[in-house]
Amino acid sequence: MIEKTYKFAPTETKMMEKIVVDENVNIAYVVLPPGEEVPPHYSNANVYMTVLKGTLSITLGEQDEANYESGTIVNFPNKTLMGAKNKADENLELFVVKSPAPTN
Repeated sequence: MIEKTYKFAPTETKMMEKIVVDENVNIAYVVLPPGEEVPPHYSNANVYMTVLKGTLSITLGEQDEANYESGTIVNFPNKTLMGAKNKADENLELFVVKSPAPTN
């Protein structure tokens, strides 16, 4: 087989599971229950957040907070100040893809 396969474990509790970590890309599965957040920090790669379930509330740089629903991919560049929250009443589930893979 030339392909690789990866598994992730859907859950209802807060978690960040790194699924793929290689020299090309990093992919993580993230679950934020209602009221949970990822504190503000600077991105260390180009980021693509794919909202699978719920609503992502995100602040990027100096912009006002924006909300993105299931079925949306949010992309922002390396070294962007970002903070993500789940202000909704259901779990927020998303894939976070970093490309190229960060070196730090």
